[in-house]
Amino acid sequence: MSAPHIVALGGTLRTESTTGRLLAAALEIAEARGARVTLLTGDDIAFPHYEPGNADSHAAIGRYLAALRTADAVIVGSPGYHGTLSGLVKTALDYVEQLRADERVYFDGLPVGLIATAAGWQAAVSTLQALRTITHSLRGWPTPMGLAINTAEAGDAIAKCNPQMEIMVGQIFDFLRR
Repeated sequence: MSAPHIVALGGTLRTESTTGRLLAAALEIAEARGARVTLLTGDDIAFPHYEPGNADSHAAIGRYLAALRTADAVIVGSPGYHGTLSGLVKTALDYVEQLRADERVYFDGLPVGLIATAAGWQAAVSTLQALRTITHSLRGWPTPMGLAINTAEAGDAIAKCNPQMEIMVGQIFDFLRR
């Protein structure tokens, strides 16, 4: 298998957000296994609300869609805001609708790793579940291992979650080999 392209998207507009750092750490694991990686977080996914006709009006949206079109796998991460994913991440996922007429529609057949962070277990778990539901709607295959991280308890979230991230990234590679 040639080097797979893994695209991670999500996080927040804060450059040092926990979600963004976890996405970057997951990509470091993937890169160490031989993947080409692209991280799309913060301003890279700060798009106007989705409207079918406005996708061509924003250069960053074109770059985002181009990355997704070449992706062999995706990792999505979102903070939990009021029990579900953030508007930033939801809007970015709404733009996947622009792939509806592509040869590979949406995330059809792609493994998708999921990371949800929140300052409490309830929001982290419900955000992870929402990400799974959206991934299914986009025809993606969520990895069995998804990360729900309580940032109020995590301390160093990356160090604590590294074993689970290794499993999730390993499941992406197992799926790609099949």
